[in-house]
Amino acid sequence: MIIAFSVAPAVTETPDAEMSAAVARAVRIVRESGLPNETNAMFTLVEGEWDEVMDVVKRATLAVAEVSPRVSLVLKADIRPGHQDQLHQKVSSLEKHL
Repeated sequence: MIIAFSVAPAVTETPDAEMSAAVARAVRIVRESGLPNETNAMFTLVEGEWDEVMDVVKRATLAVAEVSPRVSLVLKADIRPGHQDQLHQKVSSLEKHL
């Protein structure tokens, strides 16, 4: 499965530097997980089995919660058992049509 998620402090008075530092805490959890992942300007994608992916999302969310009393989490999942390396295969399939 692939999870695309965005987690950030939900406190609007937070300066941009503090916001990015809080998000970096979450991205660090994802990168240290060892699961395939990518981060772009809007989301972090992580690929793996249900339990391991959800554990990473939970730990990333809790890392942001350590520095903010309120956290926003947006999550989208592509649940497709039996398929691996979809982070790359989906993009490869698209590129063939471009």
